[in-house]
Amino acid sequence: MGSRRRNFLVAGNWKMNGSLAGVQALAAANADGAMARLNLVQLVLFPPFLYLPEAQRCLGDSGMAWGAQNVSEHESGAYTGEVSAQMLREFGCACVLVGHSERRALFGESDAVVAHKFLAASRAGMTPVLCVGESLQEREQGATEAVVARQLRAVLDLAGASAFTDAVVAYEPVWAIGTGATATPEQAQDVHAFIRRCLAEADAEIAAGVHILYGGSMKRANARELLAMPDVDGGLLGGASLNVDEFMAVAITAQRLAQGVT
Repeated sequence: MGSRRRNFLVAGNWKMNGSLAGVQALAAANADGAMARLNLVQLVLFPPFLYLPEAQRCLGDSGMAWGAQNVSEHESGAYTGEVSAQMLREFGCACVLVGHSERRALFGESDAVVAHKFLAASRAGMTPVLCVGESLQEREQGATEAVVARQLRAVLDLAGASAFTDAVVAYEPVWAIGTGATATPEQAQDVHAFIRRCLAEADAEIAAGVHILYGGSMKRANARELLAMPDVDGGLLGGASLNVDEFMAVAITAQRLAQGVT
């Protein structure tokens, strides 16, 4: 396997799960040198808001980044229950998820709201991780590309192509999240390549450097096949990230692929 322009990125989205002990377990993995050996893989943790201070305390010297699962599109004001980008920065957040399928489906976040959250994160100096993807019905209707293009276009129109210089895109086939189903490596590659082509229409150089993660139930058992695809630059893990051994196994797989180890 030849050298890659983009190093791998493996991220863990804990959703409304996890614990203080879970953050501390990742810190223990750092203490035994496991993270230091992953020099070709960037690791990122997205714990619930309450655990961000512990992530900052435990992971500050690990080389692992941490971020938030959501952010307000507003800088400040009378928005009870919301958290601003600047607040997240105070706890060392390097990045933030925007437009996760659960935020779109369960909390009614529109493409426009997602775009404004992307812009808020970017302006605060954080890396937005833009989640895009189609439902099972949309896939069966052959609308995958139309849905993904619409979601990307909302952000491009508001923030511009230059905002993707320091952004990540995560492809989430909604039909493969928490269902036990997984897109085949070829299905994932097809959509990842399409995402890159959409970005290239705005700026080819930026598109070539953007990390595009697969976010549809990646785990130890399927990581190698998915990560071997040329436009799959890592994974956004859900349930698998709650188990330190499973999470690190995916990261080690990415490291070995980056090294050209078969």
